[in-house]
Amino acid sequence: MSLNQILLIGNAGRDAELRHTPNGAAVANFSMAVSRRYQVRDEVREQTEWFNVSAWERSAEFVADRVKRGTRVFVDGRLSTREYTAGSGETRTSLDVNANRVIVLTPRETNGESHENGYPQRREETQAAPAHSNGASTNGHHAAEYAAAASADVQHAAPYDDPNDLENLPW
Repeated sequence: MSLNQILLIGNAGRDAELRHTPNGAAVANFSMAVSRRYQVRDEVREQTEWFNVSAWERSAEFVADRVKRGTRVFVDGRLSTREYTAGSGETRTSLDVNANRVIVLTPRETNGESHENGYPQRREETQAAPAHSNGASTNGHHAAEYAAAASADVQHAAPYDDPNDLENLPW
């Protein structure tokens, strides 16, 4: 048995961009920065890793609507790497995440009013499966199967006020 899963909490580096494949499948892409602070003697240092995130179908539409530059997000997905040659001729590695689940941690403000957890509606919107052009996800299941499972597995998390408080996150 194998497992390729990555869980990330960080900030979007750019607004999510929505596009459609030739077969009509929606896909949203955004970059995400995940930082950690640590101390070396008396100096506080920060290290940031960048990830390219892709969300598919219903998740793509949700992400395109809600993920803007600076938005704090939780991403659960599958990690892959690819090498490419930069314009300078230097070989670089890209960290890509195919998202199974995206949860926006930054509260959404509507008419000056913030909704609990940033979600004015049901939470299963973020549970949609990553379906590809043939309707099947990467593990062979169809998007409809994921949607049915997601509806049955809606998260009912306790409200949290501070997205930086890791004790009260919704999972």
